[in-house]
Amino acid sequence: MPIDLAPFVGALPKAELHVHIEGTLEPDLAFAIAERNGSTLPYASVDELRAAYRFSNLQDFLDVYYACAGVLFESRDFYDLTWAYLLRARADNVRHAEIFFDPQTHTARGVAFETVVDGICQALDDARDKLGLTSRLILCFLRHLDEADAFETLEAAMPRRDRIIGVGLDSGERGNPPSKFARVFRRAREAGFVAVAHAGEEGPAEYVREALDVLEVVRIDHGNRALDDPALVDELVRRRIPLTVCPLSNLKLCVVDDMTSHPLKRMLDLGLFVTVNSDDPAYFGGYVNDNYVAVAEALGLGKDDLARLARNSIEAALLDDAHRARLTGLLERAVSSSWQ
Repeated sequence: MPIDLAPFVGALPKAELHVHIEGTLEPDLAFAIAERNGSTLPYASVDELRAAYRFSNLQDFLDVYYACAGVLFESRDFYDLTWAYLLRARADNVRHAEIFFDPQTHTARGVAFETVVDGICQALDDARDKLGLTSRLILCFLRHLDEADAFETLEAAMPRRDRIIGVGLDSGERGNPPSKFARVFRRAREAGFVAVAHAGEEGPAEYVREALDVLEVVRIDHGNRALDDPALVDELVRRRIPLTVCPLSNLKLCVVDDMTSHPLKRMLDLGLFVTVNSDDPAYFGGYVNDNYVAVAEALGLGKDDLARLARNSIEAALLDDAHRARLTGLLERAVSSSWQ
């Protein structure tokens, strides 16, 4: 990268569309919450926990992720977790965040669905009022669990439709195709939830197609493997389906060998509607600006590319037209001032 683009990235107002709130649990906060609740982690120290962040695949990561999420019990815990992320996001000039949460991770441990949502939503409300950072909350079904469990979770979400805008699909992708949850997603769409889904991270391009055709999603989370199917790429471009790409996550989980081989630049060149996000930043080495800078350095992206990615993030967000126009205006002013 011929110049330091980090200040330019930091000046760009942007949206983050792919971040798991449980994946923002930093080791020091995990230990603090565990001590407060009288619970324990399967690690002796913050340093030992950080040393466990050496993953060879998605499942390696999920094992650590679920262990750390096990310290969360009270609404206060979910508030503190969410507030810590929101402060970091606002420092990165994130003006709007669409946050995933995994209720089944917690209800399976006896934590009430309402406890999780109440804590998260109080932090989201405070961020709106104190930080000027708006948000949406998206419930993700754990795809390694069965359809019945997903239906039960959806029913628990029904009274909170005013706070939960959508449903998604995450966890281990291999052997768990989107079609496994076709009936759950149909019921969710009928109830007014927007549908998104993780697809094409470790799973094949066919999973991306299933997410589009069977689950009828409006966004694909990750979507890297879509590049294996030229006809699918053409369809994604034609329909302008957003892909919420997570570069540092892809590197940490060995989806790519190194950042110079990341497909993001190819995606842009093909006309795909790409956004950049942090996924599980506490585990993958960086929040959203770190992801922008990493791909810029590795792939030779310039200011126009980075502005396009930020513009895409706002366009792909689940916003009303007036809110989108306000954020777009902020972005265009920031871009214009950078060239003066």
